[in-house]
Amino acid sequence: MAAKPLKIDACTLGGTQPLFILGPCVIESEKFVRRMARKLQKIAEEVGIQFLFKASYDKANRTSVSSFRGMDIREGCALLQDIGREIGVPVTTDVHSPEDATIAAEYIDVLQIPAFLCRQTDLIQAAAETGRVVNVKKGQFLAPWDLRNVAKKLEAFGNDRFFFTERGVTFGYNNLVADMRSLYWIREAGFKVVFDATHSVQRPGGAGDSTSGDGVLAPVLARSAVAAGCDGVFIETHENPAKALSDGPNQIPLSKLPKLLKTLKEIHALVR
Repeated sequence: MAAKPLKIDACTLGGTQPLFILGPCVIESEKFVRRMARKLQKIAEEVGIQFLFKASYDKANRTSVSSFRGMDIREGCALLQDIGREIGVPVTTDVHSPEDATIAAEYIDVLQIPAFLCRQTDLIQAAAETGRVVNVKKGQFLAPWDLRNVAKKLEAFGNDRFFFTERGVTFGYNNLVADMRSLYWIREAGFKVVFDATHSVQRPGGAGDSTSGDGVLAPVLARSAVAAGCDGVFIETHENPAKALSDGPNQIPLSKLPKLLKTLKEIHALVR
């Protein structure tokens, strides 16, 4: 059962074109995140793709107590809103509590529920009741069909404008595996699904006091996911991943993004 296309301002998820969610992992500084947004806008125009701009105001789930977190929620969300208006695209960020969801909804177009919190009913309720589009990342511990229960919660709280993001499943210690069958099963259940290419190559806690990953594999998984029939792709990108303050090992270098996006667009057209 195919889900109806979801309009997010001028963008469409589940339409004739793939929707991309692009941006750095976290707001490292105002200057940095504005520069990244402008560069992504230019790339999107050149390649001819639609995208949501993504950056986290706060990384609440970090391996170490000394890891970089981010900034105040109102300051961060207001900055993202301003950036979205400047470059003319919707913006998204993750929220970690019911209070976060209520505040972020004043500024943000799509509220993202982190994978580890995908079953937190109070958070899902708060996000749903804002009336904003909600993106729930499938927990690393969930089977694809378990998302039906998450969908029922969202609908029970009055929101049918949501989609899910597949980001791999726990595979032993410090490792994830991406099962492309999941994309098929989620869509067959009637839901729109995005594939998170960069978080799927994480090795959680793999560096001891930080998360490592296999960023070189992210483009491989992205191509596979589009071929499998997902509605969109989530890609975190950075000017210099080696110097990123969060999730550097997983992020795709900005310089390599245009070629990848062009390839994914072509694969999507072939699959259709």
